[in-house]
Amino acid sequence: MRRKVIIISVILFLFLVGIITVYFAYKMVFTNNISSEAPSYIYIKTGSTYDGVIDILKKEHVVKDLKTFQWVSKVKDYPQRVKAGRYAVKQGMNNNELVNMLRSGRQEPVNFTFNNVRTKEQFVQKVSQQLETGYDDLLSLLDDDKELEKYNVNKENVLILFIPNTYQFWWNTSPDEFMQRMYKEYHTFWNQQRIQRAKDINLSPIEVSIMASIVEEENHRADEQARIAGVYINRLNRGMLLQADPTVKFALQDFGRKRLLYADLEIDSPYNTYKYMGLPPGPIRIPSPVSIDNVLNYEKHNYIFMCAKEDFSGYHNFAATSAQHAANARKYHDALNRNKIKK
Repeated sequence: MRRKVIIISVILFLFLVGIITVYFAYKMVFTNNISSEAPSYIYIKTGSTYDGVIDILKKEHVVKDLKTFQWVSKVKDYPQRVKAGRYAVKQGMNNNELVNMLRSGRQEPVNFTFNNVRTKEQFVQKVSQQLETGYDDLLSLLDDDKELEKYNVNKENVLILFIPNTYQFWWNTSPDEFMQRMYKEYHTFWNQQRIQRAKDINLSPIEVSIMASIVEEENHRADEQARIAGVYINRLNRGMLLQADPTVKFALQDFGRKRLLYADLEIDSPYNTYKYMGLPPGPIRIPSPVSIDNVLNYEKHNYIFMCAKEDFSGYHNFAATSAQHAANARKYHDALNRNKIKK
């Protein structure tokens, strides 16, 4: 009888231990373990180890109880299956959900967007601020003519590949993957209709984008761009210098200039369209799709001159003759003098 009581007691004890074990295991696996201080996203870099992930969780105060996370991680073999990416951390997540997300690489895409970019350095800065892609690595690629051959561009005109829009990328996209994706988007934008329209006006898609960059610098407002494009097309067709002030500002790398001096027009740069015939070798900014389309559908007129309006509205006075242009230029220069604008 005593032996029977002992056996029953042992069984009850083991049963109780089992219940307690199951209870604590359930708590470790399925109870909310996200700290109220946790960020919305955690970023695991390419090549990170499990120890690196643990360091991130500590530093970012992601979980309430790190030991329970580590226990579930080892049960699910996560230490051997770390994957880079941008992961969304949601309040209420338990260890099981968190580990499953990280182990499977179920990351959240980044809505990458850019606009108002004038230089490669500015563009690369915007990319590196939103994606893991390193600044130096991407800039080096954009300066490598041999690598850029596969995209049919060179280091002077490479910015024409990037059409301003919002694109979804994985955060850990490599520089090569980034370029391949943007090249694909470029060809999506340059459909047969746009390509044919470029042929109709005797420009290549690259030349259209370079022209659009100048037009957009002249006036970012769409309602005047087609007319401005018409002026430059007329000058090209007549074999005239473009004499576009924004290209000189680009050569000077002084984009805030309100007034160019005669000395500025002497700068020896292929971007100085007062000195060199035709379009510059590359865009002076990344033009918007609207600006590109305004060049493709430029306004046909007989204007070959334009000058900023004396009211500083950003719009222009247009002229078909040198005399008309001289009168317009005089009004603008008088306004600059009245306002004591020297540069």
